[in-house]
Amino acid sequence: MDEIVLCGASAYTKKYYLDKQFENLPKSILDELHVMCVLFTAEIGGTIQLVYGEEGDLYVRTDYNENDFGYDEIGSGLKVKQLQREHAELFESLEMYYKVVVLKKPFEE
Repeated sequence: MDEIVLCGASAYTKKYYLDKQFENLPKSILDELHVMCVLFTAEIGGTIQLVYGEEGDLYVRTDYNENDFGYDEIGSGLKVKQLQREHAELFESLEMYYKVVVLKKPFEE
């Protein structure tokens, strides 16, 4: 099984993406993900994706176009660390959801 993109946003297309299989998450979580991704691209530029790895771990992937001189590469790393710290509980919940609902792993506390 390959990685699955939960959601993402692009400063280039000014669009937000959410994988359809996650549309049933609570609206408050969907809204938080949307705001988080869009604000990242507005502040830093480039693209951001929240991606599930094969084992269900959620990680943040960022990228930018080679000729994007407005992209803040240093700020990107700092902002990702800030998101991981400030949204740690959300990320843990999303990982648990993915492991139990999508991967059908038994619930572990």
